Amino acid sequence: MRLPVLLTALLFASQAPAIDDYKIGELALEKPGVPKGSLTQMPTWNSKVYAGTTRDWWIYVPAQYSAEKPAALMVFQDGHDYVNLKGNWRVPTVFDNLIASGAMPPTIGIFINPGHLGEQKPQSAWKSNNRGKEYNTLGNTYSKFLLEEIIPEVQKQYKLVEDPEQWAIGGASSGAICAFTVAWERPDKFRKVFSTIGSYVDLAGGHAYPYLIRVAERKPLRIFLQDGANDLDNPYGNWPLANQMMFSSLNYMKYDVKLEYGDGQHNSKHGGSIFPEAMQWLWRKQ
Repeated sequence: MRLPVLLTALLFASQAPAIDDYKIGELALEKPGVPKGSLTQMPTWNSKVYAGTTRDWWIYVPAQYSAEKPAALMVFQDGHDYVNLKGNWRVPTVFDNLIASGAMPPTIGIFINPGHLGEQKPQSAWKSNNRGKEYNTLGNTYSKFLLEEIIPEVQKQYKLVEDPEQWAIGGASSGAICAFTVAWERPDKFRKVFSTIGSYVDLAGGHAYPYLIRVAERKPLRIFLQDGANDLDNPYGNWPLANQMMFSSLNYMKYDVKLEYGDGQHNSKHGGSIFPEAMQWLWRKQ
């Protein structure tokens, strides 16, 4: 009597989707005939806002860019992860495909790593020792760093639109809360936010955001959130709950917000798999 029940259970288990089993889609793959933008690694940046830090960074310029027509802008934290053409994001390829199809305007991408204090660069950019301070701290310091140092350097070579509706910023984990903080502090500059596995927990006070959102005047922001049921749960907070609270508060205040909630862990598999669709949602005209 038990054997058929066991076989049935095993059959259903074999058909059930595996946790965190996400794959990149067609729009993250290079397509014949699609114009390819250029990706350039810039000279190591020595910051004044974050004195003593150095960092790597890259600029993506779409093939459709013309000096006669200023481009939109998107900034990514932990830039090394997003420019990897064999990783989960493959942003240059996704941008090539979406810009060519008209789903995005011609957009210049800035991919910037967190700063590191000290002469010897860590083997992994994830280990940059100023990352936590730059990304998790609330306030306007990081937006000042972008707006006074990095973006003016880009504007020496390329023309950017002045319309804040055409400036976006994104990141994952601590890079996500950093992106949100920049837009929260400077909606006059950035109005689109892409946030995955966001660390809206008490690493440096970020757990306050769901409450601050409810009592502050609504800002003209569009926010895409992603998280998974198997994200982190530790003494600093519960990531799935924190992201659901962010969505609840933003939705309550009638922000233009979307949450993609899956079964993922603290990685970029789910975020990368939906990245092209997220960009289409974020950059839509209505």
